[in-house]
Amino acid sequence: MNRSTTLPTTARGWLLLTTALALLPLLLQLPHVLAAIFATSALAVGALAWRRVLPAPLRLLLVVALLAVIYWQMGATPGRDSGCALLAAMLALKPGELRTLRDARSLLGFALFAPFAAFLLDQGPGSLLLAVAAVVAALLALQRLADADTGTAPLPAPHQLRTVGRLMLVALPLALSAFWLVPRLPTPLWGIPQRAVALPGLSDTMQPGQWLDLMTDDSPALRVQFSGAAPAPEQRYWRGPVLTRFDGRRWSRLDYQRGAPPPPISTGAAQWDYQVEYEASERRELVALDLPLAAPGQTRLDADYTLTSNRPLTTLTRLQLRSAAPARFQPELPALLRRQALQLPPGYNPRTLALARQWRHDAGDDDAAIVERALQWIRRDFSYTLSTPLPGRHGTDEFLFDWKAGFCEHFSSAFVVLMRSAGIPARVVTGYAGGTRNPYGDYWLVRKMDAHAWAEVWLPERGWTRVDPTAAVAPERIRDTLEDRLAQARAGGGTLDLGTRWLQVAQVGDWLRRNWNGMVLSFDARRQQQLLRAFGVERLQPAQLVGLFATFALLAIGMMAWLLARGERERDPLLRAWRRLDRRYARLGLGRLPHETAGRWAARVEAARPGGSLPALSRRFTDARYAGAGLDSALLSDLRRHRPQRGARTGA
Repeated sequence: MNRSTTLPTTARGWLLLTTALALLPLLLQLPHVLAAIFATSALAVGALAWRRVLPAPLRLLLVVALLAVIYWQMGATPGRDSGCALLAAMLALKPGELRTLRDARSLLGFALFAPFAAFLLDQGPGSLLLAVAAVVAALLALQRLADADTGTAPLPAPHQLRTVGRLMLVALPLALSAFWLVPRLPTPLWGIPQRAVALPGLSDTMQPGQWLDLMTDDSPALRVQFSGAAPAPEQRYWRGPVLTRFDGRRWSRLDYQRGAPPPPISTGAAQWDYQVEYEASERRELVALDLPLAAPGQTRLDADYTLTSNRPLTTLTRLQLRSAAPARFQPELPALLRRQALQLPPGYNPRTLALARQWRHDAGDDDAAIVERALQWIRRDFSYTLSTPLPGRHGTDEFLFDWKAGFCEHFSSAFVVLMRSAGIPARVVTGYAGGTRNPYGDYWLVRKMDAHAWAEVWLPERGWTRVDPTAAVAPERIRDTLEDRLAQARAGGGTLDLGTRWLQVAQVGDWLRRNWNGMVLSFDARRQQQLLRAFGVERLQPAQLVGLFATFALLAIGMMAWLLARGERERDPLLRAWRRLDRRYARLGLGRLPHETAGRWAARVEAARPGGSLPALSRRFTDARYAGAGLDSALLSDLRRHRPQRGARTGA
């Protein structure tokens, strides 16, 4: 094998580093177990294949093993994340067959798919920065491969970085023109595949153990900007799916209430106008401040005041909403809904049934007294914890009489079962509670770990009434926010501890992410059509956008072609620096004549303007250029910094 096709060791190192950088943004979006296995496999393959190509049977065995791992974690369902996992697995194994320069270029081309595939799972600024780092590393690696192919010594790293930077700056105008001016469609040409593994989030069911992953996930679920004063903490309940049907273990929605018109409500004086920014969740369930008064476009408001999107939330979604606290909510309960709100499966939770009958006997017809008695019992004897075992057949009995500890999933379910056992219509409402105010952007951040479940009981003349049994034992669930802790630390006049400082950093980071969402991810067809409103153009039609893009694209491509052709004419950086130096002297009438050698030109300039350093520079240039001295980075720097003497000329 000749030198032109053999991959040098130094180029191999750059290539493997580039592959790792390209793989990193994709690994960060995959499940932790898969990411760890792929990273370990990539390191092992890179080390084993450093000296020679891995045997084909071993490579085949590794492929089968990683495919089995993907199936173990994601199943056989195709999706965006399973496709990205397959790409990551193949890229982790690709260095095992690295042998020639052709293999190296193939690996680089394959590796660049990974950071851009990561955008299918996350479109945040972090993914973009990692993708840019991978592209820069790939361009540097291509330079190394070109040097290895021609047998020339590589240029110094700073010079290579400047060259790559210029290449990216040349391409930037075309990229920005495409982002701003290529007409955007309100809907994609094809459906975006769903994920094979569902993201943690609200669903239209609730069963034991389902919420643990959700309540330990501190990633954003939504951000809210109020146009006026924010609601009080006890009103910051973000209503999601309402669960009425119960089979003894699993709560679910009533099918006939989906799409049915919501009943009228009597609202109080307090109303709130606000904008909600929903993170992508792959689901249709939305939340709104309890209760939403109307459904914005592309959504519907069901009979139980559950807000639902017409399409899965595959991208960032913004909605403008208005909500109000109800004074009376469905005071006339339909017979069918009453039966559903009292339904209990037979043969479950006998101790709860017996206790509810006793309370009903004691309270008579006073439903409110039974509700208050249950809350007093919880307040007195129960505690809040995430460490609970999975319940058996009689889960409510176990929680109320044995554990007396749990979280909102247990409290809301057991409370509704207890109310129904006492003859009070009740149902479970899921959503979020609370939220953290970000002082830098003046908005509220609701995270997935703020997920909450509470109860609604139907009381005569009042209708559906919200009751939060969890708040009886854990009021900080709503009132103890990160903002409160920051305010207390500032009011105390002391220094902020490490945890508080970290909260501040996290708030700044989320504010930056929100601005990114507003400037980049929310740049849709509507905003594109209003792009030139500041210049008096109210609306750009698609044909005008195409014309503008074609104009800017031609200008950008023309500039790219000119700069690249110029670089081809002056490929040698030393020669480019020497010619720039010549042009500086030409402005003073002392430019080099076509027939002059470097030495004669320097002597003529020295005679006209004595005391300069041009003769010494010309000798160093001649040695480097013609005497085989090689590229001297110090000489290159001196040629770029040198400026002509501006004294009076002494000769003709």
